[in-house]
Amino acid sequence: MLATLIYRSRLNRALIPSQLTAIVERANHSNATLQVTGILLFDGEYFLQVLEGPLDSVNSVFERINTDIRHSNIVELLRDFAPRRRFVDRGMVLFDLRTVQPAAVLRAVLRFGMVRYNQASSDRAYKFIRNFISSANNNGGVRNTSPNEWRFTHKASPFSQETLPMLKGQPCQFAFQPIIEPLRGKISSLEALIRGPDGGSPQDYFATIAPEKLHEADLASKAWALAMARRIGIGNHKIALNLLPMSLVKIPGAVDMLLGHIAHNKLSPGQIIVEVTEDEVISSYDEFTWAIRQLRAAGIGLAIDDFGSGFAGLSLLAKFQPDKLKIDRTIVTDIHLHGPKQAIVKAILECCAELQISVVAEGVEKVEEWCWLEAVGVERFQGFLFARPMLNGVPAINWPERIPVNKQT
Repeated sequence: MLATLIYRSRLNRALIPSQLTAIVERANHSNATLQVTGILLFDGEYFLQVLEGPLDSVNSVFERINTDIRHSNIVELLRDFAPRRRFVDRGMVLFDLRTVQPAAVLRAVLRFGMVRYNQASSDRAYKFIRNFISSANNNGGVRNTSPNEWRFTHKASPFSQETLPMLKGQPCQFAFQPIIEPLRGKISSLEALIRGPDGGSPQDYFATIAPEKLHEADLASKAWALAMARRIGIGNHKIALNLLPMSLVKIPGAVDMLLGHIAHNKLSPGQIIVEVTEDEVISSYDEFTWAIRQLRAAGIGLAIDDFGSGFAGLSLLAKFQPDKLKIDRTIVTDIHLHGPKQAIVKAILECCAELQISVVAEGVEKVEEWCWLEAVGVERFQGFLFARPMLNGVPAINWPERIPVNKQT
């Protein structure tokens, strides 16, 4: 099976043309032994490489590239399969954009291999090549960021640091996790994450509940979450509550019940954000729409949680224009290495900017992920990099601080 892999990377150090030519020649021979062919484009700072060959061989070459200290910011743009090779003659051919005009390079690429490939102009690999050659910023439109520029300082949150005991009759617990704006040093809100009575996962807790009682238990749990929020002293901060969409439909008077819980705990509707998950199919859109209107009329905020992971994210976004959209961790994980994920996030940001919707990146665990997301305009973050959820309390937060230039290594 013939595999295709395209990646973009940045040169870690300057090379004179003769050095690069010699390196490519060695790669040509090495790749040829693995039956890998392709081309390498270089603009003086960034590379774009196309690799074609047996899947295991292509993977082997890419693994070697990932450990090459001459490369940084390696981003995988495309993995695909093809019926025939685009480039058949050599293991690697260099096209140096520093010495040849872009139009001439594009013609040379076509003459070298693409003209043998049917419908070259509509081929995805050709489109990546053409875009790289014509782009003024070959880093994908993202300003350069370096994780080495940052350090993290552990600071207590302004809330109770104690793990509070459960209340009498409390059937579940909650772990609180901050959503923060790192560069502003601001806590945007707290999310109340449901846990079982023994601290177990939400799945374990809801598995103990009869299916016909699921939505009733889901809605009832919010009273305990709000009581815990009051006990930890959230003040004027906002609290986010996860809610199954059908809990607003199947439980009569669900919105009024929620408002009652808010008032009982001396909180205001404006402090509450209902995070609607994508984990459940919404089967009664008219009733759900009415419930959302009631929430909004009461002043409660609306967020789409885990956007990109479930059934109806785009439909919810189009119908209800939430205040906040939370990008799922499956998209966030290793986004600094993955071109398709980067394209998705850029599209989400552009859409949300048009609709005046705030964006939160969930599940951020690596400095590199945060740096890339911050660079493209995400301002709010949630994840282990900054704070792990704390059962019945609010954890301390790891705040980023830029390292002074003379102390960077």
